[in-house]
Amino acid sequence: MSLPFDQSLIIIPTYNEIENIENMIRTLFGLYPELSILIIEDGSPDGTAKIVKSLMGDFKNLSIIERTGKLGLGSAYIAGFKWALERKFLYVFEMDCDFSHDPKQIPDLLIEAQHNDLVIGSRYIGGIRIINWPIQRLLLSYCASIYARFITGIPVYDTTGGFKCFKRSSLEALDLNRIISNGYSFQLELNYKIWVKQLKIKEVPIIFYERRNGQSKMGGGIIIEAVFAVFRLRLKKILGSL
Repeated sequence: MSLPFDQSLIIIPTYNEIENIENMIRTLFGLYPELSILIIEDGSPDGTAKIVKSLMGDFKNLSIIERTGKLGLGSAYIAGFKWALERKFLYVFEMDCDFSHDPKQIPDLLIEAQHNDLVIGSRYIGGIRIINWPIQRLLLSYCASIYARFITGIPVYDTTGGFKCFKRSSLEALDLNRIISNGYSFQLELNYKIWVKQLKIKEVPIIFYERRNGQSKMGGGIIIEAVFAVFRLRLKKILGSL
């Protein structure tokens, strides 16, 4: 099956990813030369942006948006979505830089995006698929997803996963200026708003790997933030202000 890599954009937010960024860029273009990559760089003091810009001469489909500080995951993706919508892209991916998301699974998401509006690479469908997480972190994340499904009714097992493919039309259906979350609850908010609009969401199983290099930016506080966001989203839907 021929896949539209030439119409696909991968958005990768970065902060202090100098140990991963070049390897990730070269890996992605080595596997899929026709796709495009957009790095959203939040002023990393370690020189991440310098590495990206040094590679732009080698890869014509590599772009960067440099921001002046650590402005948050949600605002990074919103900037990337707006950039994508101003251009030709029909499929827009979210992906981490640290190889926790396997680049070889990109086609699995893109195949399903041909007939779904949002495809989520799920850590929890068909069993738990996380490698090298401490049991406490695993239980907190898994239980938070169960809780989010229970409160909102959304039929998604991995409500905070960050490996996704959006069809262009699903992003166009959202008012990106009204996305209120900025941490990992941002993922839940996007899923919920797309589901409320009765767009088609599909989960595909992935294996999630704990990062090999660099420092994790995720902690228990991030998941707790997502838990509180569930109430806010549900209340906004009830009040008609979602």
